[in-house]
Amino acid sequence: MLRWALIFFVVSLVAGVFGFTGIAQGARSIAKVLFFIALALFVVFVILAFAVGSSL
Repeated sequence: MLRWALIFFVVSLVAGVFGFTGIAQGARSIAKVLFFIALALFVVFVILAFAVGSSL
């Protein structure tokens, strides 16, 4: 998921350089959403790992 966020971020940068502001803004929004979803999943899995690790 972070790979897709990075891809959309790069697409946003390239589109911004070439003046396609609408495409750049859309790609930036998608990258931002994917990044925060990946971050939330990471936090959940870290919490789960500590919870399972402490019960063993």
